[in-house]
Amino acid sequence: MFTGLASGMPLYLLLQMLPVWLRQSGVSLQDIGLLALAQLPYTWKFLWAPLLDRYSLPGLPRRQDWMFVLQLALAGAIAAIGFFSPTLDFAKLSLCAALIGFFSASLDIQIDAYRRELLDDRELGLGNSIHVQAYRIASLIPGSLGLILAGVLPWATAFLVMAAFMVLGAVVGLFTPRLSDAIEQPRTLRAAIVEPFREFLRRRGWGGLALVLSFIVLYKLGDNLATALASAFYVDLGFSSTEIGTVAKYAALIPAIVGALLGGLIMLKIGINRSLWLFGAVQLLTILGFVWLSTTYHNTPVLMIVVAAEYLGVGLGTAAFVAFMARETNPALAATQFALLSALSSVPRVLANATTGFLVSGTGSNTGLSGFAGMIADTLGALGFPDTGLGWTNFFWLCAFTALPGMVLLLWIAPFKAEQADGELQH
Repeated sequence: MFTGLASGMPLYLLLQMLPVWLRQSGVSLQDIGLLALAQLPYTWKFLWAPLLDRYSLPGLPRRQDWMFVLQLALAGAIAAIGFFSPTLDFAKLSLCAALIGFFSASLDIQIDAYRRELLDDRELGLGNSIHVQAYRIASLIPGSLGLILAGVLPWATAFLVMAAFMVLGAVVGLFTPRLSDAIEQPRTLRAAIVEPFREFLRRRGWGGLALVLSFIVLYKLGDNLATALASAFYVDLGFSSTEIGTVAKYAALIPAIVGALLGGLIMLKIGINRSLWLFGAVQLLTILGFVWLSTTYHNTPVLMIVVAAEYLGVGLGTAAFVAFMARETNPALAATQFALLSALSSVPRVLANATTGFLVSGTGSNTGLSGFAGMIADTLGALGFPDTGLGWTNFFWLCAFTALPGMVLLLWIAPFKAEQADGELQH
């Protein structure tokens, strides 16, 4: 539970709290979207996962050592970001956001490996469901408490409070259960790098590997697009940071808790395969909720319904998705294998966040974009990208359609009538 909270909070700070601050400070949607490139470490974390797998720090148990240090590093970066001006120090602020992304991605490597080594195969469904929902509940810290504080206190103070939560997580992490000595640390760096990929290919084969990786990229694509700039979307609908934070607190907390219990129990009952089908369908319906919300303006009841459905439905889908990725890994090689799979699952989110501003608002030639966003806009304009963009409503319809290919791949990845074991793929 606590590792899930520690893992989720930095990402949601980048996804929810930071965009509201930037949007209210007059930063363009395109620049806010491009700041999502600070999340690129999530897509490349498998490159340095073998280092964290091979080397430990003295004085603390394996996995818990890096978890402690990385959370303290995150606390420092989060505290620092609030002291920059969104308009005058955007480059420095972007660097700070990139450090948060790097430290957070590295922390995820350790937490994912720790959880895979701690849980046996029978516990993966419920255990990962609890982790995922704790991860999502963590969004309430920056996405609710942080925004409410920012409504009555300086933004720098709100970010300092967020940093304090990471310090608390580091301390609590010292008291989590220690791992068994049955799983040994790789003896050489070469073994930590080569063996995870060799074992995966031996178990799946090239064809199976291609299907699994394609599914991981596509299953959450529509959801990632729809929620990429959700906070900025709420601002455009006329909601203040305090209103967004308050609605998130009341509309998200109960559905997230219910989703944690319900998702885990359903997976225990019907298995991971059927859960991927069921939860994927619910996830698609929640995207349509954003279509409805985009046709309203400052309608608090509708916002509460959509946020509640998103936390429940998408949370269920993520729980089954993470359990599926855990099942695809070998516990002895979990750090690098899980890092590779989860890194690929982050690719749609990063690309979605970076491009959503242009999809919604177009290339912005009439708004005088400058800097990196201006260069991207000029390039897209030269390639014939629409100047005016789709607008929020059409954009959310596009998100719903992009969710379909991942569902189709379930026919091969997770057949509804069969619950395959590790390494088995239906053809």
